[in-house]
Amino acid sequence: MFQRVMNFLGLGPDEEEFDEEEGMMEEQMGEPEQDPFVNARRGTVVNLHTQKQVRVILSEPATYEDAQAIADHLKAHRSVIVNLHRSPYDQALRVVDFLSGCVYALGGNMQKLGHNIFLCAPDNVDIQGTISEYLAGETRSHLR
Repeated sequence: MFQRVMNFLGLGPDEEEFDEEEGMMEEQMGEPEQDPFVNARRGTVVNLHTQKQVRVILSEPATYEDAQAIADHLKAHRSVIVNLHRSPYDQALRVVDFLSGCVYALGGNMQKLGHNIFLCAPDNVDIQGTISEYLAGETRSHLR
Protein backbone atom coordinates (compact mmCIF):
# COMPACT_ATOMS: atom_id res chain seq x y z
CA MET A 1 0.00 0.00 0.00
CA PHE A 2 2.81 2.39 0.92
CA GLN A 3 4.57 1.58 -2.35
CA ARG A 4 1.47 2.46 -4.39
CA VAL A 5 1.15 5.83 -2.65
CA MET A 6 4.81 6.56 -3.33
CA ASN A 7 4.38 5.64 -6.99
CA PHE A 8 1.29 7.82 -7.25
CA LEU A 9 3.29 10.77 -5.97
CA GLY A 10 6.12 9.95 -8.36
CA LEU A 11 8.55 9.09 -5.59
CA GLY A 12 8.61 5.32 -6.02
CA PRO A 13 10.94 3.12 -8.08
CA ASP A 14 10.71 2.94 -11.86
CA GLU A 15 7.60 1.35 -13.26
CA GLU A 16 9.47 -1.73 -14.52
CA GLU A 17 10.84 -2.42 -11.06
CA PHE A 18 7.40 -1.92 -9.55
CA ASP A 19 5.78 -4.38 -11.97
CA GLU A 20 8.34 -7.05 -11.07
CA GLU A 21 7.84 -6.47 -7.36
CA GLU A 22 4.06 -6.47 -7.72
CA GLY A 23 4.20 -9.73 -9.68
CA MET A 24 6.32 -11.32 -6.96
CA MET A 25 3.95 -10.05 -4.27
CA GLU A 26 0.90 -11.46 -6.10
CA GLU A 27 2.61 -14.83 -6.44
CA GLN A 28 3.33 -14.87 -2.70
CA MET A 29 -0.11 -13.61 -1.64
CA GLY A 30 -2.21 -15.47 -4.20
CA GLU A 31 -5.10 -13.94 -6.10
CA PRO A 32 -6.43 -10.77 -4.43
CA GLU A 33 -10.04 -10.80 -3.38
CA GLN A 34 -12.47 -9.01 -5.68
CA ASP A 35 -14.73 -6.66 -3.78
CA PRO A 36 -17.75 -5.79 -5.97
CA PHE A 37 -18.40 -2.59 -3.98
CA VAL A 38 -14.88 -1.29 -4.66
CA ASN A 39 -15.15 -2.09 -8.37
CA ALA A 40 -18.51 -0.32 -8.59
CA ARG A 41 -16.99 2.85 -7.12
CA ARG A 42 -14.18 2.82 -9.67
CA GLY A 43 -16.44 3.97 -12.49
CA THR A 44 -15.21 5.47 -15.70
CA VAL A 45 -13.90 9.01 -15.44
CA VAL A 46 -15.33 11.20 -18.19
CA ASN A 47 -13.94 14.60 -19.06
CA LEU A 48 -16.81 17.06 -19.48
CA HIS A 49 -14.69 19.39 -21.61
CA THR A 50 -13.91 16.96 -24.40
CA GLN A 51 -14.44 19.36 -27.28
CA LYS A 52 -11.64 21.76 -27.97
CA GLN A 53 -12.38 25.42 -28.56
CA VAL A 54 -13.78 26.10 -32.02
CA ARG A 55 -12.27 28.99 -33.95
CA VAL A 56 -13.98 30.93 -36.76
CA ILE A 57 -11.76 33.13 -38.92
CA LEU A 58 -12.96 36.44 -40.38
CA SER A 59 -11.27 37.38 -43.64
CA GLU A 60 -11.49 40.32 -46.04
CA PRO A 61 -9.34 39.38 -49.03
CA ALA A 62 -8.45 42.35 -51.19
CA THR A 63 -6.89 40.30 -54.00
CA TYR A 64 -6.90 36.78 -55.35
CA GLU A 65 -3.55 36.07 -53.66
CA ASP A 66 -5.21 36.37 -50.23
CA ALA A 67 -7.38 33.33 -50.98
CA GLN A 68 -4.54 30.90 -50.27
CA ALA A 69 -4.47 31.92 -46.58
CA ILE A 70 -8.20 31.20 -46.39
CA ALA A 71 -7.63 27.77 -47.95
CA ASP A 72 -4.93 27.08 -45.33
CA HIS A 73 -7.46 27.80 -42.56
CA LEU A 74 -9.93 25.42 -44.18
CA LYS A 75 -7.27 22.70 -44.37
CA ALA A 76 -6.70 23.22 -40.62
CA HIS A 77 -10.43 22.51 -40.04
CA ARG A 78 -11.37 26.11 -39.23
CA SER A 79 -14.45 27.84 -40.60
CA VAL A 80 -13.89 31.12 -42.42
CA ILE A 81 -16.31 33.99 -43.00
CA VAL A 82 -15.20 35.77 -46.16
CA ASN A 83 -16.20 39.41 -46.70
CA LEU A 84 -15.59 40.46 -50.32
CA HIS A 85 -16.71 44.10 -50.03
CA ARG A 86 -13.13 45.40 -50.44
CA SER A 87 -12.39 43.28 -53.49
CA PRO A 88 -12.96 44.40 -57.07
CA TYR A 89 -15.65 42.37 -58.83
CA ASP A 90 -13.29 40.34 -61.02
CA GLN A 91 -11.01 39.50 -58.06
CA ALA A 92 -14.00 38.59 -55.86
CA LEU A 93 -15.31 36.23 -58.52
CA ARG A 94 -11.92 34.49 -58.74
CA VAL A 95 -11.74 34.19 -54.92
CA VAL A 96 -15.20 32.63 -54.77
CA ASP A 97 -14.32 30.19 -57.55
CA PHE A 98 -11.05 29.20 -55.87
CA LEU A 99 -12.65 28.80 -52.43
CA SER A 100 -15.58 26.80 -53.75
CA GLY A 101 -13.08 24.40 -55.33
CA CYS A 102 -11.13 24.16 -52.06
CA VAL A 103 -14.26 23.54 -50.03
CA TYR A 104 -15.42 20.88 -52.48
CA ALA A 105 -12.03 19.14 -52.41
CA LEU A 106 -12.05 19.11 -48.61
CA GLY A 107 -15.64 17.82 -48.46
CA GLY A 108 -16.88 20.99 -46.77
CA ASN A 109 -19.68 23.42 -47.42
CA MET A 110 -19.95 27.01 -48.66
CA GLN A 111 -22.96 29.21 -47.94
CA LYS A 112 -23.78 32.78 -48.88
CA LEU A 113 -24.57 34.78 -45.75
CA GLY A 114 -25.27 38.14 -47.33
CA HIS A 115 -24.24 40.51 -50.06
CA ASN A 116 -20.60 39.53 -50.83
CA ILE A 117 -20.28 37.59 -47.56
CA PHE A 118 -19.70 33.83 -47.57
CA LEU A 119 -19.20 31.12 -44.97
CA CYS A 120 -16.67 28.45 -45.91
CA ALA A 121 -16.78 25.46 -43.58
CA PRO A 122 -14.63 22.30 -43.59
CA ASP A 123 -16.07 18.79 -43.36
CA ASN A 124 -16.10 18.75 -39.53
CA VAL A 125 -18.61 21.64 -39.39
CA ASP A 126 -22.28 21.07 -40.16
CA ILE A 127 -24.24 24.07 -41.46
CA GLN A 128 -27.98 23.94 -40.95
CA GLY A 129 -30.61 26.31 -42.27
CA THR A 130 -30.50 28.93 -44.99
CA ILE A 131 -30.46 32.68 -45.15
CA SER A 132 -33.12 33.99 -47.48
CA GLU A 133 -32.35 36.73 -49.93
CA TYR A 134 -35.03 39.27 -49.29
CA LEU A 135 -33.97 41.87 -51.84
CA ALA A 136 -35.30 41.27 -55.35
CA GLY A 137 -32.14 42.65 -56.94
CA GLU A 138 -29.91 40.36 -54.95
CA THR A 139 -31.53 37.21 -56.35
CA ARG A 140 -30.49 38.20 -59.88
CA SER A 141 -26.81 38.89 -59.26
CA HIS A 142 -24.31 36.55 -57.73
CA LEU A 143 -21.74 38.98 -56.31
CA ARG A 144 -22.93 42.47 -57.12
